[in-house]
Amino acid sequence: MAEPRRNAKDGRRDGRPDEWPVVGEDVREDVREDVARLWADVVATARRTVADGLVVGTSGNVSARLGDLVLVTPSGVPYDRLTPADLTGVDLTGRRVLGTLVPTSELPMHLAVYRATDARAVVHTHAVHATAVSMLVPELPPVHYMTAALGGPVRVAPYAPYGTDELAGNMLSALAGRSGCLLRNHGTVTYGATLDQAYDRTAQLEWMCRLWLTASSVPGLTPSLLTEAQVAEAGERLKGYGQRR
Repeated sequence: MAEPRRNAKDGRRDGRPDEWPVVGEDVREDVREDVARLWADVVATARRTVADGLVVGTSGNVSARLGDLVLVTPSGVPYDRLTPADLTGVDLTGRRVLGTLVPTSELPMHLAVYRATDARAVVHTHAVHATAVSMLVPELPPVHYMTAALGGPVRVAPYAPYGTDELAGNMLSALAGRSGCLLRNHGTVTYGATLDQAYDRTAQLEWMCRLWLTASSVPGLTPSLLTEAQVAEAGERLKGYGQRR
């Protein structure tokens, strides 16, 4: 990597994406702290996907964006073994600019989301019920008003090999107007303004998939579904949900 340029006023490195230092180099303290905090949040979220049964082993991946820097879980490393020294970061072209570990093989999906949306965090899982639904229908039926929290009925992206640009393209089409989608025979992708929001959307999606599978498994009965108008009304009500500061 070329030596990052320094700020003419104080000699410190500035924060442009092509100038992020590798771990171990001198870096401006406020930037170091921001990156360290965000990496800790990425690792905590990744571990949460395991604890909550949304992934097994090293499947799934998590990322977060800070300016034009994307911190992302590395490929093939169990989340409980990740440390601050394992920090892995790339720019929006996918060029590794922080750390020494190889980024997740699903990096094309994460970068596609960041390039196409205002996302600051992305969570990808292999959640069991969501993956099962991805094999059965082209779209998760609107079984609950939380469908609105993801922008509407959740689409299923056509299958493509993992880690490919084709899969990333299929995912973007399924995400149009949505903040989450299913990947056929694969899993889920959700994004949000924060890691907590992206994770919560993943958890809600898995829960709705489980709900639909449970209701549709009752012999002789068909689950009732919400209308488009009912989902839209729920979406308006959800805009005012929660505490306001």
